[in-house]
Amino acid sequence: MTTSTIEHPKVVSRAEWLSARKALLAKEKELTRYRDAVNAERRRLPMVKIEKEYVFDTPGGKKSLGELFEDKSQLMVYHFMFGPDWEEGCRSCSLVSDHIDGANWHLPQRDVRLLAVSRAPLAKIEKFQKRMGWRFEWVSSYGSDFNPDFHVSFTKNEMAQGKVSYNYTMQEFPSEEAPGISVFYKDTGGAVFHTYSTYARGLDMLVGAYNFLDLAPKGRQEDWEEPPGRSDGPFMHWVRHHDRY
Repeated sequence: MTTSTIEHPKVVSRAEWLSARKALLAKEKELTRYRDAVNAERRRLPMVKIEKEYVFDTPGGKKSLGELFEDKSQLMVYHFMFGPDWEEGCRSCSLVSDHIDGANWHLPQRDVRLLAVSRAPLAKIEKFQKRMGWRFEWVSSYGSDFNPDFHVSFTKNEMAQGKVSYNYTMQEFPSEEAPGISVFYKDTGGAVFHTYSTYARGLDMLVGAYNFLDLAPKGRQEDWEEPPGRSDGPFMHWVRHHDRY
């Protein structure tokens, strides 16, 4: 893999650096406050009751969406790109999933279950999961409308039309599978509600490795970043399954 180079910022005294750092800190604090406000608005989003029955293949047998909650009232489902005919899961989704096991030590303490769903048959999922060394629950929606209903799988006919419904708009998309995360709430009567879904770069927040890279002088080294001239390729081009670096 090539390593990108960047034009170095100018070298200054410690006093000049501190002044510039404090100016940036003011903007970082503004961003934090704005993010807090957006998070609060997200929590106020209305909910949609799930009326359709979805059934998943799980290591413990067939389970409904409601049963995936187990004893929690909040469920987060990562839509992992892994089609029925694929031999392995998506590289970019694997980068996201490398962060799930660590989070899952803590999320149950806040009444949250986080798991992954793919259209691949369960046997393929389990084989790939074993290879990657992940412990989180990963279930199959093979034969279910779950993926299409949440706009993360597209039929060949939809692909042939040139544009599919993804990230709340009609757009070109290079694959029959797409990434996303959907969030659900179950009330005390057992009714399940869809509260939130995000896709594409809305998933950045899940990738701890990217958050670290954003602190580094070279950043993510992808060609959308500013300032220009720091990249060695497009979005996520460098990502590999962690056993293939």
